[in-house]
Amino acid sequence: MSDQRYIPPLLTFPDEERSPLSIRAKALVFVDQKSRQLRDEVDRLAKLPVSLLICGESGTGKELLARHIHRESERGGLFVAVSCSAISPAGAEAELFGYAAGAHSAALSSRAGWFGSANGGTLYLDEIGDLPLNLQTKLLAALETREAWRVGAARATPVDVRLVAATSIDLGKAVAAGKFNERLYHYLSDGNLDLLPLRERVGDILPLAEYFLGVYTQRLSLPLPLLSPAAQRLLEQHAWPGNTRELENVIHFALLVSQGEELLPEHFNFSDPFAQLETDLMRLVGSADAHQRSALSRLLQQAARQLEKVYPA
Repeated sequence: MSDQRYIPPLLTFPDEERSPLSIRAKALVFVDQKSRQLRDEVDRLAKLPVSLLICGESGTGKELLARHIHRESERGGLFVAVSCSAISPAGAEAELFGYAAGAHSAALSSRAGWFGSANGGTLYLDEIGDLPLNLQTKLLAALETREAWRVGAARATPVDVRLVAATSIDLGKAVAAGKFNERLYHYLSDGNLDLLPLRERVGDILPLAEYFLGVYTQRLSLPLPLLSPAAQRLLEQHAWPGNTRELENVIHFALLVSQGEELLPEHFNFSDPFAQLETDLMRLVGSADAHQRSALSRLLQQAARQLEKVYPA
C-alpha cells in the first residue's frame, strides 16, 4: 500500500476561519493538470522554513492557498492575515510591529502588532506591493534577524514568523520602477507559487461550478439542477476575468433566475461575446496609433487564417 497521504482535490474556506479583511474566493480545486502541479509544489514547500510569494490575479484564491500552506506547515502559532492596502499610513509601523507601553500618550500597555501576533505561526501579507517602502526594509530585517522592534521599545523582541505574501502585480517590474525593495523581492523569490487564472486551468471550472451549485442550492433551499451540456461549454469557454469569485456569482445568479431541472446558457448573466468583441474592436480602431493598428491588422489576419483551417469554405 502506498504511504502517500491523500490530499483532497477541493479546498474550501469555512465561515469560522474567514478573514474580515481580505478573503474573496472561497474554494479551490486541484483537478486541472496545472492545478495538480501547483498542489505538488505547495506540498513540497509547505514544511520548508522559507518565506513564500503567491502570485495571481484577484479572485483566484491566494489567501485560501496561504491558509492551506499554514495548515500543512504544522506550525503551532496563529495564521494572521493582513491586507497591506488596508494598513493606515500614519500608524503603519505600529500596526505591523506593535508598540511598547508609553510609546505615545494612549499607549498604556504594549501591543504585539500583526508581526508579533503571528509568532510561531504564519503572517499572510496580501498585496505586499502596497506595503510602504520603509516598512519593506524593516520587514526584511525582522525576517532575517528573527527580531522585531516595537515602536518605542528599548530592545528587540525575538520572533519566529513564517511569511507568506501575495501579489497580483509583477513585483519584478515594481523593483525596476523603484517601488519595491529589491532585497525583499529576492528574499521571497526562493518560494514562488503561481496561482493561475481560472481561464488557464479549464479543468477546474466545472468542478468549482458543481461545488457552488451545491452550496447555493442548500443555502437557498432549492433543488439541485443539472448543468446542461451547452451550459458546461459556455462556462469552459468564458474568459473569467473575475476568476473564482466571478464563477461563484454567476452560479448564484443562474440559480435565482432559472426554472426546471437544468441550467441553460440563457440563465447566465454573460454579455454577448460577439457584441463585446465588436465594441472592443471599434474602440481600438478609433483610438489606436499606427503601431497598434498594424498589430491589430496582423491579429485579425491570423484569426481569419485560423478560421479557414477550422471551417474551410
